[in-house]
Amino acid sequence: MRNRDEDRIYESFTCALNAAARNSAPYRHWILADVFPQDIVQDLQTLEFPLQELKGVSGKRELHNDSRHYFDRDNIATYPVVAAVANAFQAPRMARFIQDFFDADLEGTLLRLEYAQDTSGFWLQPHTDLGVKRLTVLIYLSDGPDHETLGTDIYADDKAWTARSPFSPGTAMAFVPGANTYHGFEPRPIEGVRKSLILNYVTTEWRDREQLSFPENTVSAQ
Repeated sequence: MRNRDEDRIYESFTCALNAAARNSAPYRHWILADVFPQDIVQDLQTLEFPLQELKGVSGKRELHNDSRHYFDRDNIATYPVVAAVANAFQAPRMARFIQDFFDADLEGTLLRLEYAQDTSGFWLQPHTDLGVKRLTVLIYLSDGPDHETLGTDIYADDKAWTARSPFSPGTAMAFVPGANTYHGFEPRPIEGVRKSLILNYVTTEWRDREQLSFPENTVSAQ
């Protein structure tokens, strides 16, 4: 049975999609605002997981796989806001709306939600997400000093920087991964913790099932 928070998340996210700004260059992507109700954003902001120790190593998130955090089965059982968000994006009505909006085939995919906490020294080399990811939505959460400068960097290819997405609590950047969807994070100071939620629908070829919200249940967008 759905709870009220799941309904509210569905309503806010679908409204954000309908009002999203679409950009065609350097590849098709969307900028969303107010993706979640404000109290949901606040609850997500205050989730506390151990921070990664970068130890001078960055450039790819998978370099620190042992200290990444997900809306997985344990966290769904522990945190009501994690359960509400995961259930909302697993629901057929949400998957169907998202699929139709982005023209992305989500039928039979699996939900992956990563809670990212980036600190000083973090950076990401340009990459595309092409492969087993059918959709990427980067949802920004934190509002620390100068965090408005911490948006995702957008590239025309693997080297040509072109733009940076806006970063504020409840905004997001979304795209359907393709051969040209280069994005990353240029090295720059991070004061405090840059928090974001990385939403992906992935194919059943995804190997790390422990990262998934519902590893035994594929998404139905019918």
